[in-house]
Amino acid sequence: MTAPRHVSLDPDGLAGLCVLVAAPTGVVYHHQYGGTACRQGRQEGFLVPLAAFSALDELREIFEVHLDSVGTWNYRWPDEELDHLRRVIGEVSYWASDDGRSEEPKPLTLDESRLPDVDEAWIPVETPDGPGILIWPNSD
Repeated sequence: MTAPRHVSLDPDGLAGLCVLVAAPTGVVYHHQYGGTACRQGRQEGFLVPLAAFSALDELREIFEVHLDSVGTWNYRWPDEELDHLRRVIGEVSYWASDDGRSEEPKPLTLDESRLPDVDEAWIPVETPDGPGILIWPNSD
């Protein structure tokens, strides 16, 4: 078996939102997240760029302004904030292809079974291709 390839995603080099879809690809992505907490995450899979500029603006507002860019380790999400986060994530379209020929947009959903892992620039989601992590450039 070949050793996995490791790819560091430069926080300054990401262009907006992406999702790291979990899959046995042999490629492990590394990403800094959590605002000034500077946490390091890893996910094996494949990277999908997303065109969701208004959602990115709203996510930055939530994590950088409202939550002050300090990370959300052990954060207890009030119902109103959690509903807002769900809505923003649901606005993100993931273009999926069931047959390899035609594509159609489907919304991402917050993976609430992994809610304790939610942080700035690292949000567990469900995609049409399975579980993933929604990422963007970390604010630090």
